[in-house]
Amino acid sequence: MTKNYLEIKNVDFQVDGNVKIKNLSLNIRKAGEIICLLGPSGIGKTTILRSIAGLQKIEKGSIKLKSKVLSSSSNHIDPENRNISMSFQENALFPHYTIEKNIKFGANRNNAAYKKKIDQKKIVKILNIEKILNKYPHQISAGEAQRASLTRALVSNPDLLLLDEPLSNIDENFKEEIQVKLKKILKEFKITTIIVTHDSNEAFYLGDKCGVILDKKLKQFDEPYNVYHYPNSVKVVNFLNRGVLVPAIVTGQYTLENEDLGIIKGNFVNEHKIGTQVKLLLQPEDLEHDDKSNLQLYVVDKKFKGTNFIYTLRTKSNKNISVFVHSHHVHQHQIDDTFGIKKPIHIKHLVCF
Repeated sequence: MTKNYLEIKNVDFQVDGNVKIKNLSLNIRKAGEIICLLGPSGIGKTTILRSIAGLQKIEKGSIKLKSKVLSSSSNHIDPENRNISMSFQENALFPHYTIEKNIKFGANRNNAAYKKKIDQKKIVKILNIEKILNKYPHQISAGEAQRASLTRALVSNPDLLLLDEPLSNIDENFKEEIQVKLKKILKEFKITTIIVTHDSNEAFYLGDKCGVILDKKLKQFDEPYNVYHYPNSVKVVNFLNRGVLVPAIVTGQYTLENEDLGIIKGNFVNEHKIGTQVKLLLQPEDLEHDDKSNLQLYVVDKKFKGTNFIYTLRTKSNKNISVFVHSHHVHQHQIDDTFGIKKPIHIKHLVCF
């Protein structure tokens, strides 16, 4: 049986005796994988990272890295002996060191123990911080400081890299570019990484797997596609905020019916008996626009997203649903216009609760 690279088993994560997350278990199967943990602010995501890094002790469960127990109720290895690197949201750069000296501190950490070297110059260039190497932390922007902190963590060549909201201070127009560069670095150098974030777009792009933490528990841990398309609870649906739940009744093996939209066809993710009242997850990409359709709803809001518009439509029973339409679509609608939905409605994944 293949051993997991990282194994967190039945751990309670707590701060000052207050349990933030109960009985959490998750694994990273092999080196080089990236997992992202999603959850609202204050849920305990940073506490997980601090405990894995050894900055906080655990009272229950165990944390193993490369088959070595790092933390348990009876064992605690000090942070400096774990070869785990962590980049905090607030960057934690040494104020009396230049950025270059801060980065070298990371590169020289436990240097003698590792033969494999990570190309420092390459990472500095990829993250675009060459121009600030001779400056001090107080002389640079929050976004630059975050990239410098990230560089320092990367060049230490850790067995495990922990990133706490690594792109939260990056300008929005630069964030996507940094995401691409960060993923390239992590994959090229096969750096096993845990990232915590509240941004689902970031998690879905960076993570090989994503975990959603709500109500002190790991609610779902799966590949990003599955977390998005097969959310396993109403609470995960509400947290991701990627659709609405509408009432429906199961009418057949592949059909259900909603009073506003009529018959909806597709494949049920879970089995439901005919006649069962359910709540169907309706996501913006599930419906298609068709001006000629006899199913007409009223436009109550319209958002331009660059590549597409998101129209919010109101049904006869006063429920709001959203629909994506490509921005090059010839016929654009305005508030209070009617908007046709293509029939018959077919949704690939019928997710019902």
